[in-house]
Amino acid sequence: MISGTVKDTDIHIGDMLRVHTQVVEGGKTRIQIFEGILIRLRGRGESATFTVRKIGAGAIGVERTWPLDSKALVKLEVKKKTTGVRRSKLYYLRDRIGKRAVRV
Repeated sequence: MISGTVKDTDIHIGDMLRVHTQVVEGGKTRIQIFEGILIRLRGRGESATFTVRKIGAGAIGVERTWPLDSKALVKLEVKKKTTGVRRSKLYYLRDRIGKRAVRV
C-alpha cells in the first residue's frame, strides 16, 4: 500500500486504473483521464513512480509514467482489482496484441 494524498489508494500491479491528470493548455486547465493497466511501480518516498499502459487507437500500446508525488495528479481510481498476479513488472504485455494485451 502506498501512503499519502493521492497515494492513499491501495494499488497493486495488474490493477485497471483511471488516472485523472490536470493539464494546463495556455491559460486554461482541464482534467485528462488515462485508463489502463498498472504495469510498474518503482522507487520509494519522493522518487516513487508508476506506469500505466493502455491500448490506444489503431491497436497501438501507449504507456505513461507519473511520479506519485506529482501535483498534476488529481485522482487515482481503481476500476478493477486483480488477483493472482505473481510478477512485480508486467513488461510481457508489451509483446501481446489485442485482448491478450489487456488481460492479466
